[in-house]
Amino acid sequence: MSDVYNVGFPSELVREGKVEVVVPNLLAYGVVASDYAPSRAPVFYNPVMEFNRDLSVLAFRAYQRLVNHEISICEPLTSQGIRGIRYAVEVEGVSRVLLSDINYHAYELAQHNILRNNLQDRVTLKHGEANSVLSDNASPKRRFDVIDIDPFGSPVSYLDSAFRALKNNGLMAVTATDLAPLCGVHAKACVRKYGGKPMRVEYCHELAVRLLLGCMAYIAAKHDIGIKVLFSHSSDHYIRVYVQIHYGCQRADASLKNVGYILHCFNCLHREPSHQLFVGLTCPVCGGKMDYAGPLWLDSINDETYLSQMLMENQSVVFKNSCRISKLLVTLKAEAAAPITYYVLDLVGKKLCLPATALQSFIVALQAKGYQVVPSHFNPRSIKTNASTLIIQETFKQLVEQV
Repeated sequence: MSDVYNVGFPSELVREGKVEVVVPNLLAYGVVASDYAPSRAPVFYNPVMEFNRDLSVLAFRAYQRLVNHEISICEPLTSQGIRGIRYAVEVEGVSRVLLSDINYHAYELAQHNILRNNLQDRVTLKHGEANSVLSDNASPKRRFDVIDIDPFGSPVSYLDSAFRALKNNGLMAVTATDLAPLCGVHAKACVRKYGGKPMRVEYCHELAVRLLLGCMAYIAAKHDIGIKVLFSHSSDHYIRVYVQIHYGCQRADASLKNVGYILHCFNCLHREPSHQLFVGLTCPVCGGKMDYAGPLWLDSINDETYLSQMLMENQSVVFKNSCRISKLLVTLKAEAAAPITYYVLDLVGKKLCLPATALQSFIVALQAKGYQVVPSHFNPRSIKTNASTLIIQETFKQLVEQV
């Protein structure tokens, strides 16, 4: 297969959002749409992450409206540059964008794409390691309003440098694709990287988000920085969080008060948040032994006002993923004020040795009893509710008996 665009390897031109960029032709490396192995190519490119990039554009547009001034953006793991180039073109009020990558093939391809989109006056490209690039911009007058950390794997090794390179009231967007450690498959790796114990439960993807945020809160606090979570979600093979920071030791202390543990009983499925951890805890419902996850973030993981602004931004642009985005944001807005963790109905039924029940019927039945209940984006068969585990199981049995 020939090099169509003279970048040194098989390539193709793709249009995403308002930009056109040259990317590796993944078919030349045996990669198909369902195969998450784009790293086989000399330059990393994952078309599945278009949804992630669309959401990021909306989130940064919403942030720019929030702060109401020109913003600067840094993406130190840019690869072929598609993400940062889209920010320069599609986010209003962007004064400058700094991109970098340690891979020289990526550096050359990103440079090609910057020139192709005529952005050489607004986008600067560096060839260097991400932490080094961030550290070079850690002095007060060089810091950024927005930093996007989107690695292949864990983002933890970049967070310290990123916090130091972010302005007061700045926004940090972070992706983690290493869900096996965060969801408890490789628990030791999670403790080692994120400083928190995971747990293999049905709501492990929410735990993954909260473990990442708890880790970020601790790293930020070392620099007397507090965090406020504006937006987070779990999609496809990754989790993504958007955090606004605020300087000050009091802000840092306040953030750490939102870090704690989630206690879980595998016998009856009861779970509860706790700011402290005691050895040998027993379940208040059934008396069974309680397990735990954490330390992790216990406060809200989405801000309703911010999500409303993102929904407005989504109405003013046209993305291939606009309908999917709208559905996600509406669901997130509904669950923003919902209780911590979620229940997967299929697992409730399995616990009770009963057949599955319809999600909407179950929601209506709980609401009729006066409980708060909303679907959760984490799992299409899940709910968030303030009903107790016993009430959930009782309602489940009643619905099955009515069939």
